[in-house]
Amino acid sequence: MIRLFDILFSLIGLLLCSPIMVCLFVICYIDTRHPIFKQERLGRHKKIFNLYKFRTMRLTAKTVPTHLIAEADITQMGWLLRKSKLDELPQLWNVLLGDMSFVGPRPNLVMQWYLTNQREINKIYTLKPGITGLAQLKKIDMSQPDLLVETDVKMMSNFTLSTYFLLIIKTLWRLLSGVMKYLFTFRW
Repeated sequence: MIRLFDILFSLIGLLLCSPIMVCLFVICYIDTRHPIFKQERLGRHKKIFNLYKFRTMRLTAKTVPTHLIAEADITQMGWLLRKSKLDELPQLWNVLLGDMSFVGPRPNLVMQWYLTNQREINKIYTLKPGITGLAQLKKIDMSQPDLLVETDVKMMSNFTLSTYFLLIIKTLWRLLSGVMKYLFTFRW
């Protein structure tokens, strides 16, 4: 049932966001000449897949977890995209392809061995990774692998269709509140 909603919501999202995505594609192309960033991540059952985002970093940046990125590697446009989370719009394609769900544990990099091991022990890889989830809403990232796994386990143990919808609604609320806050604090 969740897969059906993933397909439906990703199609609607791609359709509604396509004008924004085209604009961001052009802007990112002007910014780096390589607007789409592709990175290998671990998905369900540890299957490796390519996660897509709008490029926010210079081409010379190293492949490291987000919390280890050098600030100088993020482009000017990249700062805005990351802050607004618009860099993640291409992940709607990952959801449509079935590599991800809207809700699930954040997919980790292949090279994050400790996190991979802890997630494997706790059977986190039985779920599809998600664009959003309990850890993302609590702002727990991969710099805290033990807390991340603990939060993933908590989400997994209580995961139902209503949890799926609740986490999506909370994420949309947070995004809209952030955009509104940004618009009202921006100096026109």
